[in-house]
Amino acid sequence: MIDFEALFKVSYGLYIVCSGDKIKGNGFISNSIFQVTAEPPQFAACCNKNNYTAEFIKKHQAFSISVLSQETPSDIIGRFGYKSGRDTNKLKGLDINYGETGVPIVMNESVATMECKLVQTSDVGTHLIFIGELIQAEIIDENRDPLTYAYYRQIRKGIAPKNAPTYVDKSKLLKKKDFLK
Repeated sequence: MIDFEALFKVSYGLYIVCSGDKIKGNGFISNSIFQVTAEPPQFAACCNKNNYTAEFIKKHQAFSISVLSQETPSDIIGRFGYKSGRDTNKLKGLDINYGETGVPIVMNESVATMECKLVQTSDVGTHLIFIGELIQAEIIDENRDPLTYAYYRQIRKGIAPKNAPTYVDKSKLLKKKDFLK
């Protein structure tokens, strides 16, 4: 038996991962970013193969990570988490910087940003894990707390979109009363 509620006990943050250039870029909400090495510092970003941003990361061989604040408005999360860049320009109207590699970096609601040069891609089934060497990192606002997935789920009552690696079909969640049987 798998109690899928146990999966929600794994700690995550919420981030915007972007790639592209000044002509065309895209991004998505990710809760699966983690540091994999210290020397050199490398970060992994997990991305659904069908995600439009995966194409940009492969093409541009780089990606950015924007660490979101707890106060991030729902429209930012909705724009990057529940809409496709194939249908809308997710970066339009936002405060965007361009890093050393030329990739877009979302500044809106960011407490920190990072830029990584792609060094490895691993196919893990429905998702790709992009591993990038950190080439730039900056604290944007040290006075605000980063948005964690636990805070997003418990306080803001948010859910993961279907393409997210942490998506769980509600029908698979066990009810508390099922444990009493």
